[in-house]
Amino acid sequence: MVVKGFSQDFVSPVSASRMFKAGIVDAHNLVPKLIPGVVTGMTILQGDGALGSVKRTDFTDVIPFSYVTDRIDEQDEEKFVYKYTMLEGGFLGKKYDAANYEVRFEPTGDGGSVCKMTGRYSAHHDSSFTEEDIEIGKQGLMGMYKAVEAYLRQNPDAYI
Repeated sequence: MVVKGFSQDFVSPVSASRMFKAGIVDAHNLVPKLIPGVVTGMTILQGDGALGSVKRTDFTDVIPFSYVTDRIDEQDEEKFVYKYTMLEGGFLGKKYDAANYEVRFEPTGDGGSVCKMTGRYSAHHDSSFTEEDIEIGKQGLMGMYKAVEAYLRQNPDAYI
């Protein structure tokens, strides 16, 4: 088995609390409105949107797969930590066997935050899973959080 992954950080002038509320807790409502050219819908399939819930994200044809289904493994609204496991869709079962992600928003001294994202993929030794495939996932996550950040900067009273 081959394990590959990524780690990506970005600094935001928006607080960790607001980024977490908008980009994690209410993502299923907000994200499809912010990036309709990429995400056509986010649906909670099982649970109430908290720990153990299963969510499905559907994509437009600008993404090389039509959907992903994820299970929430941790959602800490005090520490702004979100961990999830991909259950279905994407490259799962085609190029890798497992995918786990963590998103962490850390407050900064100036009222902003640092978004720290990591992803781990387990692939068969003979997998054709490439760095380009990892880059697709990484850029997709970064684009989503940047869209949330832009929305929150334009709407300073949202998600307080």
